[in-house]
Amino acid sequence: MPSPSKAQSPASATGPAAPATNEPPAAVLFRQTGILTVGTKLPVLKRSANLKQPGIILGMRPPNNKQPRMYYVHFVDFNKRLDEWVPEDLCDTSDPGQIVWPKEKTADPAATVASRKRKFDKITPQQSAGPDTPQVEAGAGLKIVSSPDLLGLPDASHEVLSPSLVEAAASSSLAASAPGETGANLTLEQDLRRLRAGGSLTQRTDEVSRMKNIDAIQLGRHVVETWYFSPYPFPMVQQSSMIYICEFCLTYRATEAEFIRHRAKCQVRGPPGAEICRDGPLSFHEVDGRKQKTYCRNLCLLSKLFLDHKTLHHDVDPFLFYVMTITDESGSHLVGYFSKEKDSAQDYNLACILTLPQYQRRGYGKLLIAFSYELSKKEGKVGSPEKPLSDLGLLSYRQYWFEVIMAILIDHQDEISIDELASRTAIRPEDVLHTLAAMRLLRYHRGTHIICLTPRHKADFDRAIAKQKRIIQADLLRWVPPVLSSASRYL
Repeated sequence: MPSPSKAQSPASATGPAAPATNEPPAAVLFRQTGILTVGTKLPVLKRSANLKQPGIILGMRPPNNKQPRMYYVHFVDFNKRLDEWVPEDLCDTSDPGQIVWPKEKTADPAATVASRKRKFDKITPQQSAGPDTPQVEAGAGLKIVSSPDLLGLPDASHEVLSPSLVEAAASSSLAASAPGETGANLTLEQDLRRLRAGGSLTQRTDEVSRMKNIDAIQLGRHVVETWYFSPYPFPMVQQSSMIYICEFCLTYRATEAEFIRHRAKCQVRGPPGAEICRDGPLSFHEVDGRKQKTYCRNLCLLSKLFLDHKTLHHDVDPFLFYVMTITDESGSHLVGYFSKEKDSAQDYNLACILTLPQYQRRGYGKLLIAFSYELSKKEGKVGSPEKPLSDLGLLSYRQYWFEVIMAILIDHQDEISIDELASRTAIRPEDVLHTLAAMRLLRYHRGTHIICLTPRHKADFDRAIAKQKRIIQADLLRWVPPVLSSASRYL
């Protein structure tokens, strides 16, 4: 009887078998037609940097008489705002070893349920403070020490964050982490690098594939490139890659001719609602979402072009919008805004904030934040922004908290508690404590926590104040906190 090792297989009995191949269907399609499939990862020339970067194809436009085949590419480890349409000749297919073809998806019910659960998980107040935040009694007095070396403490100047790093400190707890990364496993420098290059820390993987539908907008005299998707009417977006928006009433049009006709008839010269603060050309207007539905919905559509982390709600009734404008002879021009819930269960003093790109890096974002806290002081409350924060929102808040807290600590000689800092700044105690820890101000010495101010802290603060261009004058605020009944909040 023949041994098993010598037994002939059915294939060998009938002749040589055809060579097996594991070539993915996407690779076969490309070899036959030259078309790349959505989900393919390969090197793509990034035109702004003139460098090849790994990119993932999210969409495709067929060729026509005006342009070749175009691919919508998301560059790996870059913010979604840098996604762009590129011609097919910028996609490098010369090295098959650098191409990762998409795999066929297999349904996994358990994984699907788990992912849905994670998607709707909410951040609790305890989680928002961060796992590494020291446990300090809010009412306990903290001694302020200007020279840590007098107590025998090591000089922490080399660990103290510069203003740019202070802005990004503790980002892992104030903004949701990017997929596959946790703030606990990163140094602050790595966290800052992830924040600036990796983009929105609240970006979800299921949102990466949502392609930007508008390339640019014309708002007043500015033509602004957009960053993200916004659900403007599909027929309008299909008609043109640029839309025209009236900077006063925020009405949008698909063509320049339609926009010119609108501007000839539009008599609006500024936001609706009451002007509650004016300092020179700068003004703040309070707009009620229930009374000015069209304007507020258009404002939300506009802001979604530049915010990736917020869900667009067409029901604007529960919100108040505080719009910042610059006024000249032609009218009040939109600079930015923030919204807040009329009745927030978590006592948030800000739900969404945006400074338009053409006005960014001029201090307006910090001014909007400061104004939200001035409103909280008028209400006699401590406030906090809605979590998680966007990447740019996180930077602005970190810098604002740094300056406000340092201004008090430098002039304060005796002990001070977290509660006292919170009451004087209107910043929630958890945010105060977390900021102290992130700035390396909070130290542990002989069984108690103390606040250490190093020369580096003071130098960073002085530089930040020297760069400060505008501040909110509280005496110019003409505003009384609205008293809302249960019905008037929404009806």
